[in-house]
Amino acid sequence: MENIKVYFSDFFEVNEDVIDEYGAVNISLINDLPLFIDPFLLFNSENPDFQAIHKEMIDYLLFLQMKSEQMPKLDPGMKKAWFSFSEVKQTWLGFSLSGNAGCGMGNDFANNLFEGLNSIFKDFGKEKITKSHHMEKLCLISSHVGRDKISDFTTNFAKQYLLEYTQEFARTYLEAEQCKEFVVGKVCFNWVTRSWMAKKYYLPCYDGDYVLLTPKAILTRDDTFINRTDMIRNLQEIAPSISDDALRFELETYFRDVLPKKKEEMSQTEKADAATRIIKHHPELIDYYVKYKEDNQDDATSISKEKVKEVELLFNHQISQLITLLNEKSGFYHIIPDAHAEARQRVEFLRHVIEDQDGYKLFYANGKPIKREADLQVIYRLVWYGSPLDVNREVNNGRGPVDYKVSYGKKNATLVEFKLASNSKLKQNLAKQVEIYKVASETERAIKVILYFSEKEYEKLCTILNNLGLVECDDIILIDARDDNKESASNVKM
Repeated sequence: MENIKVYFSDFFEVNEDVIDEYGAVNISLINDLPLFIDPFLLFNSENPDFQAIHKEMIDYLLFLQMKSEQMPKLDPGMKKAWFSFSEVKQTWLGFSLSGNAGCGMGNDFANNLFEGLNSIFKDFGKEKITKSHHMEKLCLISSHVGRDKISDFTTNFAKQYLLEYTQEFARTYLEAEQCKEFVVGKVCFNWVTRSWMAKKYYLPCYDGDYVLLTPKAILTRDDTFINRTDMIRNLQEIAPSISDDALRFELETYFRDVLPKKKEEMSQTEKADAATRIIKHHPELIDYYVKYKEDNQDDATSISKEKVKEVELLFNHQISQLITLLNEKSGFYHIIPDAHAEARQRVEFLRHVIEDQDGYKLFYANGKPIKREADLQVIYRLVWYGSPLDVNREVNNGRGPVDYKVSYGKKNATLVEFKLASNSKLKQNLAKQVEIYKVASETERAIKVILYFSEKEYEKLCTILNNLGLVECDDIILIDARDDNKESASNVKM
């Protein structure tokens, strides 16, 4: 039986238990796993190495603040030397749409950081309300600086530790032919020359590049422990702890008298905008929120552990089982020359395994069905690996991204769109979305795959298809992932 390689343990032929005991995540070398380093976990850790990473990052920000105060605007040379950082894609963690090459940090992050250090961030390092200094404050100010940018910045400061951590693993558990010496740029900051230095490391080598392992203890998913959405949602919880009587009164009055007037009419965006206005008027609320999170810092570790476990369960253990089922019970990994036939056939194999081979169980985490279409898309990308076809996820050809474009040359292509029946915009998507993509991608073929997890979702789906006249459409494939209507495959009589 063909061995399908997806994870670090597969490519480097090391037992996954060894990786687990080392404390690292068994990353996929096909697609990023949706995890990232949370700077608050570094701050909150009892591990002195992690605390040192956080301190170095804060020291560097204080250095940038000092330099920012001396410059009326961000000089291009200074931006490139001190404010610009690349994504550390070799961790194979994050939010990449395909493979491990994400969108990176870009100029916006450098500009936002410079502006923040010169304005609302001006008291950074001099806070009197919080116990410590937190880089995440930048994302509390601007909605354009999210978890991905914060994580990318943090990972750059964790890079030296990750390089040494992975080098130790490579020397202990891997063969010489699996590794190579790499000169890695921008590893540590020289405070004397005020420049970033490169270093040489002995590391696992995959596809000509090095690979980095990351400890689970500093990872989370969804969002950083300190984040803008959480701050806005918890403003009412923060208010009673504010020591400034006038500010506390104004904030409580705002929630009691201002918001309720339009509460039923306001969208989440409008509520967030309203909260943002009062935060801009009283930036000290940011520090009160950070103090609130510091006072509940034990939650950070427990929450992140659960989230990492969930990712490992779904994207490692259960996907491995799904790949094994597809390999043993279907022709999923056989080559079909036509792109549309290949894509459709694989979806049909996937449906058969989910509906008839207990594969539906692999789409549940902790007894609950997957909630994110992005998770469904990553799952499909991981199990697809091994095809000679070009499979690109979230291809944007001018009219918006589609989940996958499967091609064997420009004229032999098809689009595959994955949806959950619970999607509130499903009807709109079915009516318009893929037809637009087909024009932009110069292909007349598209497959829409919809997973449903309950009878209610199925009924909703049938109503939508009936209303749109799509019941007989061959390229709309429904997959029944319910857990309450299936007899165990071991009990089914053939």
